Amino acid sequence: MRGGLRIEGHKRLLAETPIRVLPPPATVLLALDQGSGDEAVPVVEPGQAVRLGAVVARRHGTAADLHASVSGTVREIAECATARGRSRCIVVDSDGRDDWEPSCRAIDWGALQAPELIRRIADAGVAGLGGAAFPTALKLELALATGVEQLLLNGAECEPWICCDAALMRERAGDVVLGAQVMLAACGAGRCAIAIEDDKPHPIAALQDALLAAGDGRISLAVLPTVYPLGAESLLVAAVTGREVPHDGWPPQVGVVCQNVATAAAVAGLFRAGRPLVSRVVTVTGSGVRAPANVEARIGTPLADLVAACGGYAAAPPALVAGGSLTGRVLDSDATPVTKGFNCAILATAADLPPRGAEMPCIRCGDCAYVCPVGLLPQQLHRLAQAGDSDGLQRLGLEACIECGCCDYVCPSAIPLTDRFRAARGRLDLQEAERRRALEARSRFERHQRRLAEQAELERRAFEEARRRAREAGQAGTDR
Repeated sequence: MRGGLRIEGHKRLLAETPIRVLPPPATVLLALDQGSGDEAVPVVEPGQAVRLGAVVARRHGTAADLHASVSGTVREIAECATARGRSRCIVVDSDGRDDWEPSCRAIDWGALQAPELIRRIADAGVAGLGGAAFPTALKLELALATGVEQLLLNGAECEPWICCDAALMRERAGDVVLGAQVMLAACGAGRCAIAIEDDKPHPIAALQDALLAAGDGRISLAVLPTVYPLGAESLLVAAVTGREVPHDGWPPQVGVVCQNVATAAAVAGLFRAGRPLVSRVVTVTGSGVRAPANVEARIGTPLADLVAACGGYAAAPPALVAGGSLTGRVLDSDATPVTKGFNCAILATAADLPPRGAEMPCIRCGDCAYVCPVGLLPQQLHRLAQAGDSDGLQRLGLEACIECGCCDYVCPSAIPLTDRFRAARGRLDLQEAERRRALEARSRFERHQRRLAEQAELERRAFEEARRRAREAGQAGTDR
């Protein structure tokens, strides 16, 4: 991989700490948008009783099915803040019993064909647990349709502070391998590689033992150097397979489908125990919490409950960051619920994440271009973004930016390059949407004009035919 950063991971504290399974919270806030950008469609109403694992919202667009993560009663459907913005949430008050939905039973996956496996995964609401929360079934369906050759499980947890996947691979390596086997059957790929960075010796050893126990020669381990952002999907595909994914394309276009290792474990949980996706492992870390830990929390659990389970705040008020230190988002409140894409909460003091200095003019040092993992020229892109030069931004490939934050990290002038690029891409997207609307309007107008012309031609022909018949009738009368 070109560029990238080799920086302190802040993960040693939790390297060998076991995952703590938290009890069900008193109330869960089940966001209809779990991080994919679309909202699922609610199928419950306030006052309705639900059991653990019951469907409360159906998939729509890129939103996966959503299930009750506690048994209890639906209090309301209201808008709330999430790690990705705002979303309507189904608020469920727990009855403390954790009564499972009767239909949640183990499934013999070996007896099912690929389409049925994909349907079961879709019905369980399994989504990408690496952060994007894209429905796993949609990826597998696309992979099956395009005939991919390889499944790639992403365990390269490269961003600082996040270590929930490392903990899961260390403790539940067998589930990761079982999930890989199920997804190989679902997508039709012939082989699978589990990608992991070389700074994780205990997860590597656990996976090696699990692979040996499984005895499945189709699955192998790919140990990679610890470089940020090697875990980005397109970069990981290139590192493991040598194939380059187009910046506007998908890995299946080059014969690969990517899934997260935690997603694989969730698939294993579905077929081994019949459990839909109702919980996930979250890293709670930073100097602002008394006892950092990797915790398994129910989907919809407020962040405040996770903090309380980790001993409470050690410093007040710490900055709350959802995600890693380079791509994470600052939260306004610890009432934010855990979603399928919520993998880490950093309770950061100034010592953890020093405040950015005052922005200064660019000194043209070139450091940003040196570390850019996709080979862009951030210095030039920033100049064009400030000038509002859309054509120039497209010419220099802004759309290929993966918003990893490497350029921000090394900029000696403290220029918020990633934020500027994100805003510029937003403007380009609006311009593209306006261009498409204009093209659609023009197309509608041209279709309308063609219909009018066709109608006029039909009327002209009908008139000519009527005149011809009238002449023939007059001629016939004269002959008589």
